[in-house]
Amino acid sequence: ISKETMAYLATRPNRFVYVHTPKHGSWLNLVETLFGKMARTFLRGMRVASWQEMKERILRGVAEINQAPVVHRWSNFTALETLP
Repeated sequence: ISKETMAYLATRPNRFVYVHTPKHGSWLNLVETLFGKMARTFLRGMRVASWQEMKERILRGVAEINQAPVVHRWSNFTALETLP
């Protein structure tokens, strides 16, 4: 986190919690894919009049994405049955 960001967060105690996530977390690729799809579709050019409208549009967009789910096939994955 940059010094500027840390200074900003210091002005809002107990509002944000910094959680370090390792860059090698395989699930991050899935999250990046989802955020990319959201940015290219329903978030692109979004203009809203209120937080409530933004929340509703995001929930509607996620519901639309979930109508045609894509199953991720993990590679280099050890099946649970093979673990001791």
